Amino acid sequence: MKLFSNTLLFKRITLFVSLVIVTLILWNTYRFFQKFKQAERAKMEIHGEAIKELNTESLADLDQNISNLPLSIISKTKDIPFILVGDDGKIKGSNNLDPKKENDPEYLEEQLQIMKSQNQPIKVDYLGKTDYIYYRDSDLLNKLTYYPLALLLILVLFLAIIYLFYKTNKVSETNKLWTGMAKETAHQIGTPLSSLLGWISILKMENVDETYIVEIEKDVHRLNTIANRFSKIGSVPELKKEDIVEVTKQAFDYLESRSSKQISFSFSSSQKEIFANLNTELFGWVIENLIKNAIDAMLGKGDLHLTIENKQKKVKITVSDTGKGMSKKLFKQIFKPGFTTKKRGWGLGLSLSKRIIEDYHKGKIFVKKSEINKGTSFQIIIDKI
Repeated sequence: MKLFSNTLLFKRITLFVSLVIVTLILWNTYRFFQKFKQAERAKMEIHGEAIKELNTESLADLDQNISNLPLSIISKTKDIPFILVGDDGKIKGSNNLDPKKENDPEYLEEQLQIMKSQNQPIKVDYLGKTDYIYYRDSDLLNKLTYYPLALLLILVLFLAIIYLFYKTNKVSETNKLWTGMAKETAHQIGTPLSSLLGWISILKMENVDETYIVEIEKDVHRLNTIANRFSKIGSVPELKKEDIVEVTKQAFDYLESRSSKQISFSFSSSQKEIFANLNTELFGWVIENLIKNAIDAMLGKGDLHLTIENKQKKVKITVSDTGKGMSKKLFKQIFKPGFTTKKRGWGLGLSLSKRIIEDYHKGKIFVKKSEINKGTSFQIIIDKI
């Protein structure tokens, strides 16, 4: 409980710090952008004064030498695109635009509209005349607008890495917990199993009806199989060449004999024998999980079909039922640990089945099709030998 509380507190602190960082980045970038924009306007105002001075001097005395200062200011304004417009609305000149299009009236008019939308014009009065300087933001200022986006992207990636790190750790801890519980369960089942075997020997000596003893032995064998399955969780299982038809049929027959008689079971295989590398205990567990889920989905009444098909280098096992079905959005969710649609359930059966088939047997398991109130079909695909 303390660990959970500390983890939650750390997440809240991390989220708060992230929000503060984002806010500071945006605020400082905005302030820097505004200062840069003001600096560019000041530069254009100086440019306007230079134009005013140049025109005043040139019109006042054509014989006098024109001062070099206005010319120097005008020649050095190279980073800010602008257009000079007379008081009659006609374009008198432009600078720092695309040199290939600067003589195109349509291009100049388009740029002028952009400039009008970005900044207020600078008024230049000289000798009873008025010109207007329209300008747009420099390329550097435009690039600056993407700066906070880049920083936010870096921050998001950083937080995503942290999230994935903690999520991976959590999944790892959960897996270790379930592995430990499984092995402990196998150990606990072992003790009563030994006693049951002893009682079976006593029953045989007491001349009890042999049919009863046979059924008890089946259940004891079943418990021993379950214990072995649990003991193998968390370790790499040994795979051997086995007849997949026989292994599947054994699991099928066991559950058929112990299920409601209102369920119609059917089993079919395209060949009598199909060999594949299997761990019989774990593979049988998967088949049982699928059959049990089908029985639960039908509420103890319906049709259950299991088919085995030999397809070139693959073998396909399909378990179909006539149960309640599911929507397509659940096709992948049902294989996630802890997810269940049952009122009572741990949500581990299908997740373990997926791990057994895909991680251990290098096959595939998925929902082939499902329709609400019509049924569901699960399919397993494994390489055959």
